[in-house]
Amino acid sequence: MDFHGKSVLITGCRRGIGRALVSAFARSGADVIAHARAQDDAFEVDMAQEAQHCSVTIHSLYFDMADADAMKAAVSPMLKNVVPDVLVNNAGITHCASFMLTPVKKIQKIFDVNLFAQMRLTQMILKGMIQKKSGTIINIASVAGLDINSGLCAYGTSKAALIAWTKVLAAEFGSYGIRVNALAPGMVETDGAHLMGDKAMSNMLDNCSLHRFASPSEIADMVCMLASDAASFVNGAVLRVDGGKI
Repeated sequence: MDFHGKSVLITGCRRGIGRALVSAFARSGADVIAHARAQDDAFEVDMAQEAQHCSVTIHSLYFDMADADAMKAAVSPMLKNVVPDVLVNNAGITHCASFMLTPVKKIQKIFDVNLFAQMRLTQMILKGMIQKKSGTIINIASVAGLDINSGLCAYGTSKAALIAWTKVLAAEFGSYGIRVNALAPGMVETDGAHLMGDKAMSNMLDNCSLHRFASPSEIADMVCMLASDAASFVNGAVLRVDGGKI
């Protein structure tokens, strides 16, 4: 998987899967545009050290995913200089509660970040990809969007919608040489996973045939594969990476 000469925009890079994605693409030679919600010195230092270690360029990009104006203000100037060859829509928020205990406003907030913000950003990036007639988009979904269960009225349904939207994009833009796929991880050892609660985590572990959680780097490696020329005829796919179901 060689990404030398390629640029990759990744959202949600401060920790977890997003941070692992920065390392995976940088190690493969890509120049990375690493998004985080808010600027701080620790993130800048982390990105600079990763760039030096991998001999690539890493630019930081800051905006709140739910703030449309902030997104436009940050992304529009970037697009004047570079159109990413790869977009990884990774940023998202988790939630686990029964429907009757979840206000509709909370569900709307989850959808704003997990779906509508991804749509907004992708529309901006797609314009340049269409002009170049090339590009790859990877949406980070979840098995929660495939195996809908109790407590997933917000998170699970937002990821199910993300998966459906992935297939729509693949159908609409394949003729422009743009591939769009989704990765659906199972339980990954991240801070966000622990927010789902001990019971939800225990249930997922019990249903995994490998009886363990994935590391963020394992997910990142699969994203790189989908984005690479090794997957050049893969479009509109949803790849489960969940360790196998029992």
